[in-house]
Amino acid sequence: MGPSRQTSASQSATVWMCYGAMMCLAIAVNLTPVYLTTFGETFGGENGLSEEQLGRIPGLTFLSLTLVVILCGPLADRLGGKLFSVLGLAFVGGGVALVAAAQNYEMLLGAGCLMGIGTGILDMILSPIVSVMRPERRASAMNWLHSFYSIGAVCSVLFGTYALLKLPWRMVWGIMALLPAVVLVGFALVKVPPLVHDGQQRMPVRKLATYPYFIFAVLAIFMIGGTEHGIVQWLPAFAERSLKLTKFAGGNMLLGYLVVMVLGRVLAASVGRRIRPIHMMLVCSVLSAGLIAVLALCPVVPVAVAAGVFVGMTASCLWPTLLGVTADRFPRGGATMFAVLSASGNAGCFASAWLVGIIADATRNLNQALATIVLCPVVLTLALLWMKAHRQAPAPDEYPAASAPEN
Repeated sequence: MGPSRQTSASQSATVWMCYGAMMCLAIAVNLTPVYLTTFGETFGGENGLSEEQLGRIPGLTFLSLTLVVILCGPLADRLGGKLFSVLGLAFVGGGVALVAAAQNYEMLLGAGCLMGIGTGILDMILSPIVSVMRPERRASAMNWLHSFYSIGAVCSVLFGTYALLKLPWRMVWGIMALLPAVVLVGFALVKVPPLVHDGQQRMPVRKLATYPYFIFAVLAIFMIGGTEHGIVQWLPAFAERSLKLTKFAGGNMLLGYLVVMVLGRVLAASVGRRIRPIHMMLVCSVLSAGLIAVLALCPVVPVAVAAGVFVGMTASCLWPTLLGVTADRFPRGGATMFAVLSASGNAGCFASAWLVGIIADATRNLNQALATIVLCPVVLTLALLWMKAHRQAPAPDEYPAASAPEN
């Protein structure tokens, strides 16, 4: 039975399970940074863990995430969305639980890899599931889905920070492992449609790669990742070193960024039917470039702080809306297409944060280094202008319908 014949209640249950799984993904990504110094004290002996050893924990998580995203897309198209959703939640829950039980640094690294595998699977599979269930409003649906990532990130940072004041850290991680377990059970009970709408045959990546529109979409999401993560990675350090704020203020600045990102994605989802997605992304891309420039170069601290926070709102809709626009253009791309886009976006995240560090070391000036992130929304704007100019050309309908079982 295809998704169009599912009952409204069944569809809603599946979509809400995707929202819950996106929050689980956010836990695995955002809870670790809150506890890095705690891990150093617990597993590093008298001298603690080195900065490199601490950085290796989230580094392995993101490396595992990226590799899994690339490898699992084609398999998900063949084996179905439910199987991979359940597997992703199992890996995330197992990784979070293993952190709580870790007895040494090696176990902690293993837990980071498990969380990376789980987040990679979920990052790859949740967007195509929601896309095929909401074909009439994909851009809006992607913003709703990704708003729950931001909600999960805010909840993880808040709960992790304040629970640490009253609860043992292992108990906190044990509590957080319960959410993936609950969502896993829920996902096992709902119906998940085939990942290519209407049971049609998937368009392979080698065919997608022949269309300039898809190439520009891959470039655009690379720049979106650089815009988002370059700021997120460096915002607390920039607040402390360049704006001369306290660690607490720097942390709250990042929290403010995440909160307005939730608001931005909810707003984008709400107005998505009244504003063309490409137009919305163009406006937000230009605003992001301006706000990043103000953050990096404005000498007035309150103005720079406000600019750094509100980049979270202007950048919020870019990633999910780009996914929706590309899915509208290539509705038969399946999970493999989303995997390629996700891999490119995550590569942009790593490259931007790394480049800022390299430039900061070379110039001894974090302001100048952070200002280079402006290049990301500038190049993104150019890519979006090209996509806007070519939005009317439809993708060829070359692939016949093929039955696919619902799982």
